[in-house]
Amino acid sequence: MDILWDDKPKEECGLFGIYAPEQEVARLTYYGLYALQHRGQESAGIAVSDGRKIQHYKGMGLVSEVFSSEALNSLQGKMAIGHVRYSTTGSSLLSNAQPLVVYFQKGMIALAHNGNLTNAVDLKEELSSQGTVFQTTVDSEVILNMIARYRRHSLEDAIIKTMIDLKGAYSLLIMAEDKIIGVRDPNGLRPLCIGRLDERYCFASESSALDTIGAEFVRDVKPGEVVTIDEKGLHSRQGLPKEKTAFCSFEYIYFARPDSTMDSLNVWESRRKMGVELAKECPIDADVVVAVPDSGTPAAIGYAQTLGIPFEEGLLKNRYVGRTFIQPTQEMREVAVRIKLNANSGVLRGRKVVMIDDSIVRGTTSSKLVEMVKGCGAREVHLLISSPPVCYSCYYGIDTAEREKLIANMLSTEGIRKFVGADTLYYLSEEGLKKALGENSVCLACFNGDYPITVPAKFSKNDLEC
Repeated sequence: MDILWDDKPKEECGLFGIYAPEQEVARLTYYGLYALQHRGQESAGIAVSDGRKIQHYKGMGLVSEVFSSEALNSLQGKMAIGHVRYSTTGSSLLSNAQPLVVYFQKGMIALAHNGNLTNAVDLKEELSSQGTVFQTTVDSEVILNMIARYRRHSLEDAIIKTMIDLKGAYSLLIMAEDKIIGVRDPNGLRPLCIGRLDERYCFASESSALDTIGAEFVRDVKPGEVVTIDEKGLHSRQGLPKEKTAFCSFEYIYFARPDSTMDSLNVWESRRKMGVELAKECPIDADVVVAVPDSGTPAAIGYAQTLGIPFEEGLLKNRYVGRTFIQPTQEMREVAVRIKLNANSGVLRGRKVVMIDDSIVRGTTSSKLVEMVKGCGAREVHLLISSPPVCYSCYYGIDTAEREKLIANMLSTEGIRKFVGADTLYYLSEEGLKKALGENSVCLACFNGDYPITVPAKFSKNDLEC
């Protein structure tokens, strides 16, 4: 199965958890995961505790494909955590699907993880030398074994001691028989928020998942914080001191749902402001502004509003196509792109078009879209990107291409313009992106190589994957 939209980075995980003894927790978690399906389409899983034991169910595929009514009915309990996952090539295995559930000396524990550890290889080698046996290829299992090593302490203390050993990006949901614990790395690279449903609490990767189940957004989990939900309510400890905040900028640019709010910033509004900044930096006297839907739409609206140019739907998205489907041959690539998006000739013919997209990774899809728009009779196509050029790989939980495959690492902007066939190609500056994100301190490493957490020279994303 090939990735159709291979010009975009892939998010690796979405998390949801809830403590609500009076509710059908498995079904609520199912709906929460459904709202987070965009964060991972490869596997899904739910673990439920009734206060004495943990049972779980997981499978390969979309949330709606993995869980039947019978499966959800079998998951009865007071609390639940769930996970949706995207992985890179080579690790599409049921054994890697989460939550991971294991037995410890003090009982059972389930873990769901979003992110990537940059020192996972070293930790795994250390644990293996001490006789630890691994059953998966995910770094999440490393975290579980590190917690087990410290389980003579309370679970919260064991988690905090483990956090001292971990390097990289992680948001975690950890469930014992009687509690759920949410954890966020000291830099806050990966998202995690807290909601309230009646008098009970829940966790989610994005606030839109809270909206789906009718929960009220309470706040984001702070970087380095350890938050426990149990029968007594919500309890918090600062596990590690907060370090320089470096929230993933691509959450705002592309990954997150536009109706989510992350670290006090609404995603839709941040994308609209990126379009405003694009208009300031690269105003074009065009007839119409169109977006590459859906993540490019708010930026296109912001650009059009700022310059007083009509915004119209020049590219239409097929809502019935997922992010992946089978491509029979490479020769069918153009057909595959048209299945996902098609140009609206009535909007484009004879017009000078500004087309706005959120990013370019390899450039192959961008070239097909420019060709498609020009094929509908557009006089000119000016491609504007609402983020800077992606020149560096991410090691913190996003599957970007290896650096040598990133088109902005290989070609100049003019070279990329010629490759995609646009009349103009312009990327939003780093300064413009920062203005759009306001006071939020974000990670820009995929644009400038300034990694907030040092990446060991021998680290490879293919060694251990979330």
